[in-house]
Amino acid sequence: MKVRFWGVRGSVASSGSHVAKIGGNTSCLELESQGHRLIFDAGTGLRSLGDALMKEQPVKATMLWSHLHWDHVQGFPFFTPAFMPNTELTMYGPGGDGEQQLRSVLSKQMEPPNFPVPLSAMRAKMDFRSAVPGRVIETGPFRVTPFELPHPQGCIGYHVEADGFRFAYCTDVEMAPETLERGVGDVLSGVDALVLDAQYTSDEYEGRVGPPKKGWGHSTNIDAARVAKLVDAKRLFLFHHDPGHADQQVEDMAEEARAWFFNSEPARENKCINLVARSSPSAVALG
Repeated sequence: MKVRFWGVRGSVASSGSHVAKIGGNTSCLELESQGHRLIFDAGTGLRSLGDALMKEQPVKATMLWSHLHWDHVQGFPFFTPAFMPNTELTMYGPGGDGEQQLRSVLSKQMEPPNFPVPLSAMRAKMDFRSAVPGRVIETGPFRVTPFELPHPQGCIGYHVEADGFRFAYCTDVEMAPETLERGVGDVLSGVDALVLDAQYTSDEYEGRVGPPKKGWGHSTNIDAARVAKLVDAKRLFLFHHDPGHADQQVEDMAEEARAWFFNSEPARENKCINLVARSSPSAVALG
């Protein structure tokens, strides 16, 4: 299983030399195995992923949304494969009525005066479905389990099993060991790779720098590391970086996190992780 980050920023995209190393696009992540592809969220990073996929016609993918806030859907109008008639997209909106909500949100953001081209102009075959917590999604080699996360208006995390490995995607969540729900902890227990929201520093979260961020739906770098240690994750990728944080601050936050959980690192745009089959006790698990 191969994991690639296409967008790692939160709230709003950033640009400039000060974010060039970490990346400035909003949330988008790709998993690939045995010719099958999962895409998580459709932030501005989706545009670059779409450009890459245009070299691999025809495109077939399963897309899963954590939630439908602006920074997680805004890249979809620029997803070039969706305009191609030979593209097939199975699209999961979060929650029991995710099918209707996803279709509505994607359609409304492409209506005048927001956008000049309507959703109906996209010629791809789109199959809208709902990602219901606890209801397993089987596609190709992937076994995907959605689960609920605490976030304003709600959010869905995803646990993925494939090729003998376990991966978890938890963006836009306000999580700490003291508030970790037992069911979520059980899902995350022992995962090989954990992508976890870590937007704020402790000072930002507590209001020692700027307004307090408690209740805003995002975690700190320290709490993310403490959670990773508690659930015995193998590797932690700090995700959903604040748009105001330059590369060096993100690197400093990762260094702080490593004091609590050694295998912490910032999610980086275009970073690729290879989860390879454990053919022997000495096999390299994470690349």
